[in-house]
Amino acid sequence: MFQEGLILYYNDFRFKNGSDSKNKYFIVLKRIDSMLILATLPSSKDFVPSVWQDYDHHTCIELAEFNFNCFFIKPQSAVTTTGWGFPLPTFLYGSQIDAYEEAILYDIYPVEGIDYDIIGQLKPELLSLIKDCFRSSASVKRKFRRIL
Repeated sequence: MFQEGLILYYNDFRFKNGSDSKNKYFIVLKRIDSMLILATLPSSKDFVPSVWQDYDHHTCIELAEFNFNCFFIKPQSAVTTTGWGFPLPTFLYGSQIDAYEEAILYDIYPVEGIDYDIIGQLKPELLSLIKDCFRSSASVKRKFRRIL
């Protein structure tokens, strides 16, 4: 189920760091093997340093002087192969990429339509841009850059 580029929406997502759970989008960036996936949790929260002002299009934001990296997605812009788009401006932060065990995700969220929804598949060209953005950033953990 966790193919690269898949966007899921989890009801009551439980964060690894123990933060309060909440509804959360989840994008599969890479399948490492049959048991592990590399993913990012998109956010509508804008933590981009104020020196960056260009929010007119999907773009990689790399600010080495701030050790900052993210990929910006315009709201209501078709990002999936079926034309779905995030309702709000969306930020994929390189520092928030993490590895997740499929078995644990299946255990915590067993029922599609109740625990999670499959939103769709990212357009291949957009997935490629996102991976390139993260792969070339010093602010992304080295082991994740190698995987990408």
